[in-house]
Amino acid sequence: MVASSVLGFPRIGANREIKKVVEAYWAGKTNAEEVTKVAAEVKKLNWTELKQRGVTHIPSGDFSLYDHVLDHSAAFNAIPKRYHGLGLSPLDTYFAMARGRQADGVDVPAGEMKKWFDSNYHFLVPELDDTVEFKLNFNKPLEEFKEAQALGITTRPVVLGPITYLALSKATKEAKADFEPISLLPKLLPVYKQLLSELKAAGAEWVQVDEPILVTDKGASFETQYGSAYPELVAVAPKLLLTTFYGRLESNVNFLAKLPIAGLHIDLDRAPDQLDKTISAISSTPIILSLGVVSGRSVWKTDFAAAIKLVQKAISALGQDRVIVATSSTILHIPVTLASENKLTEEQKDWFSFALEKASEVATIAAVVSGSQDAAVAAALEANHTSIAKRRDFEKNSDDSVRKRVSSITPDQYERKSPFAVRLEAQKVLNLPKFPTTTIGSFPQTKEIRQARAKLGKNELSEAEYEEFIKKEIESAVRFQEKIGLDLLVHGEPERNDMVQYFGERLSGFVFTQNAWVQSYGSRYVRPPIIVSDVSRKEPMTVRWSEYAQSLTNKPMKGMLTGPVTILNWSFPRVDISRELQAQQLALALRDEVCDLEAAGIKAIQVDEPALREGLPLRRADWDSYLNWAGNTFKLSTAGVGDHTQTHSHFCYSDFDDIFPQIQRLDADVISIEASKSDMKLINTFKHYGYSNNIGPGVYDVHSPRVPGDVEIQERIKSMLAYLDQTLLYVNPDCGLKTRGWKETEASLVNLVQAARWARENYA
Repeated sequence: MVASSVLGFPRIGANREIKKVVEAYWAGKTNAEEVTKVAAEVKKLNWTELKQRGVTHIPSGDFSLYDHVLDHSAAFNAIPKRYHGLGLSPLDTYFAMARGRQADGVDVPAGEMKKWFDSNYHFLVPELDDTVEFKLNFNKPLEEFKEAQALGITTRPVVLGPITYLALSKATKEAKADFEPISLLPKLLPVYKQLLSELKAAGAEWVQVDEPILVTDKGASFETQYGSAYPELVAVAPKLLLTTFYGRLESNVNFLAKLPIAGLHIDLDRAPDQLDKTISAISSTPIILSLGVVSGRSVWKTDFAAAIKLVQKAISALGQDRVIVATSSTILHIPVTLASENKLTEEQKDWFSFALEKASEVATIAAVVSGSQDAAVAAALEANHTSIAKRRDFEKNSDDSVRKRVSSITPDQYERKSPFAVRLEAQKVLNLPKFPTTTIGSFPQTKEIRQARAKLGKNELSEAEYEEFIKKEIESAVRFQEKIGLDLLVHGEPERNDMVQYFGERLSGFVFTQNAWVQSYGSRYVRPPIIVSDVSRKEPMTVRWSEYAQSLTNKPMKGMLTGPVTILNWSFPRVDISRELQAQQLALALRDEVCDLEAAGIKAIQVDEPALREGLPLRRADWDSYLNWAGNTFKLSTAGVGDHTQTHSHFCYSDFDDIFPQIQRLDADVISIEASKSDMKLINTFKHYGYSNNIGPGVYDVHSPRVPGDVEIQERIKSMLAYLDQTLLYVNPDCGLKTRGWKETEASLVNLVQAARWARENYA
């Protein structure tokens, strides 16, 4: 009989229970015991639901209060020295690593965040050097295995693999110049062996070891490490399932087939073509093959017929006992369940499948290929066939005017009218000082703002009353910026629920959910819209608010838009047409908005692309195609304005060194880019490539409540000026301020303005 498997499950709770309890803990409104209690309830429900749906291999150990990579660092004692000796509990130390801490005499910044492979999930980057003393502070997979066992549920513990963990790590500032984290593998392996042997002693039959680094180009360089590490681990462990996901293994499958592992998982959602090569590589071995045929990244219902065809091919080659039907990756990236969606039409609900529904899908597919005669399985198979047929009929519909406009795009539409030097001179009309100060766009979304939006949705507030409320919020944001002395202002975005959802709601082609939350990082959850048909702009989306904000001040006001690539990457896209075509449709809609903002008198317009790097394929061979269309769609959205209009864009939380020339190609007049949380390593990128346009490397981290001092910001400005033209440097935070409180926002921005004034005085 073919087994079924889910590689990981959303840890947020069906009603965002984890967000609520950890934020209450941070605010001092609850205690650690309550956090533990709520976490236990969420885990219990997850395991119970998966068991009820017939999943054979149920994951445990994948739960986290903040981030699973951070969990590993804390468990393995990879805790940076700055968090030692603070007198904090283990839980508070954990959260200090995640968010920073500035209270009770403790002032310590957070660790660096990066995007997890090509997703919008952020992880905390481990910081390592030769002095780290790995030890097992706690065995989280074992604790959760026993927790589930006490409920009568047998689980498959999940562990982040040692080589992926080290590959994702960075050297501390104190590390030797030639230090590479992978050199610590011999020191780390004994801790993994202890963890795995304890799981074996507790009765775990299988352990899932996640090694997604293998689907990147970097993975091949670790062949020797895999060859030495896994025989050691296998000798003391339960059966090991080595899991790879988000892409294709390519030649790496050849050395993996030589490892003494019990199972290998491959992603057939992202890379279905790798099945034949994988079967060939492992056919003469006893390795069990786990097939990721149910997408862990998409909310669209699985086409059972297509999935079953892949599974049957594997069964024909390997036999039923050597095949597992699985999700392609963890389903952390999709919402918990469709059951709580009451506003989608029945037709729309029939298109989708969220996490719990995906679990049912893997169980059903496994039952079908096992020859089940169960009437419920047959009914599910028939219902899926009907659903897919209806969706295919819907997908045949297209908007001819949108398709014709895309096909009529000409090369000149991608280019500004004049080169940057000419535009720079024309943009002196903005009358900005040297080292102009600005923010990235959003200001704190207060409880009052959220309540007003909720009341509008419940018809407890009229449209006119809501608009008057928003106007007052905008005026308050403008007056605040004037008071502290910012130079280039923003309206604060109080009317926006989310930087993607807001635009999706004003464009054709999207549908929206009520409770389909997905974790971005920590307690920051987003509700991605879903693109279901061709996209176009119905009417201006932001113009009236930017125009109103500009009417309140003599200082220049930025119009604020989210770019086409980010809207695409932070939505659930269509799977029936290319991402490129979807991005082009979005770009044309945004181009119209940019031109309307300019016509309304807005002299600076920011089109944010924080997800540009995130969408980069994991294999370098696929980069050029993506970077070409992604860059072109940004340029298409911004190039319609005159020389006097200053275009901005924003990028954050990624490695940009390898694609910085492509960022230069975007030809934005000003880019703002995350720099503070990555130890200012972007400075080395500037040193290597240079940058000819205006640039604002972030001078402080907004994802932490910690307030930076003005001297701290001055030091960051000084380090930037070693490589950047001082006439082109902007001073700004790393990112938007939506998730921060007003108290820390005001204190931080006052210090930012003071630091910029210091720079003007010292770099005259």
